[in-house]
Amino acid sequence: MFLEQLKLFRLPSPPPEAKTRHLLIGGRIIDYRLKSGAKRLSMTIDERGLRIGAPHRIALTEIEAFVQGHADWVLKKLGELAHATQPRHLTIKDGARVPLLDGDAEVRVLPGANRVRWVSNLLVLEARPEADLAQLAVRALQKRALTHFGERLTYFTGQLDLTQPKLALSSAHTRWGSCSTDGGIRVNWRLIHMPTHLGDYVVAHEVAHLLEMNHSARFWDVVGSLYPEWKAARTELKQRAASLPIL
Repeated sequence: MFLEQLKLFRLPSPPPEAKTRHLLIGGRIIDYRLKSGAKRLSMTIDERGLRIGAPHRIALTEIEAFVQGHADWVLKKLGELAHATQPRHLTIKDGARVPLLDGDAEVRVLPGANRVRWVSNLLVLEARPEADLAQLAVRALQKRALTHFGERLTYFTGQLDLTQPKLALSSAHTRWGSCSTDGGIRVNWRLIHMPTHLGDYVVAHEVAHLLEMNHSARFWDVVGSLYPEWKAARTELKQRAASLPIL
């Protein structure tokens, strides 16, 4: 049993290293890691740098042409990361701290059957020896997000005397929220890492769409009635997006 508990505190073996290559972009030599076997050609940038996923049998010239076609975006994102003061990737282990609304949650790892629970702002992961702790943490954070944003949705729909629509979470990389024509609202679960007032802005924004399915002046009037400081919140949300933690 003691040996099994020790395994909980070991980091999982890293995946095979993607091949590192170099590319000249805007007069700069940019390193990137290329991983084959992806379903489609894609790029991601975080503090680990530029990473590219590509299907098998795709020519390197086509891959690098794809990157060059997004050169401005690549240089902009790499520049933002160069000025970042805090690493975004979080290793989930016993004692780790995860941003949670207006504070942090401490992670406690215990032997168990891959269950998660919250004790106030203490995140308890009851994990099997070979469990993916990051996956368990995401499950717990999503559960917390659904509860929190459900409460905020109740509040903001109440301000407009509207029937509360169904709430779902999203993992979108480019949108914080959405509202469909049938009245369903989706909120990005990663907002649980952000200060409460920024999540409130996103929920208020989507609730306003229940009345105005557009971004007209009338729509922003509704947003302003729900959340008067929406302009400042929108700006802050854009600024904080680059430092959103990655689990």
